[in-house]
Amino acid sequence: MAAVLYGIKNCDTMKKAWTWLDQHGVAYDFHDYKKVGIDRATLEGWVRQLGWEVLLNRAGTTFKKLPDAEKQGIDAAKAIDLMLAQPSMIKRPVLDRGGKLTVGFKPEVYAALSD
Repeated sequence: MAAVLYGIKNCDTMKKAWTWLDQHGVAYDFHDYKKVGIDRATLEGWVRQLGWEVLLNRAGTTFKKLPDAEKQGIDAAKAIDLMLAQPSMIKRPVLDRGGKLTVGFKPEVYAALSD
């Protein structure tokens, strides 16, 4: 089953995910937000499946640098707009294995997806 790993190249968590996938022989394509961006339809689907709270990286520097007014009153629509404008605000990695999505990297979660 082909997988798609979404994220950005210069991220330590991404490097851990790549290493795990490579060591376990999982074929995947890499989708780099910084180079390719992310389309609204994909992001909206993720938000429906996972919730915007899971996807929006509020701990990252990109979010923290936002003006306070932009950090207030966030709902799904506003979160999607923020993540489209600044894809580095999407938690990473997002791994899509045949429609099964997981956010972040935990070896035990990745192992369960291969079942």
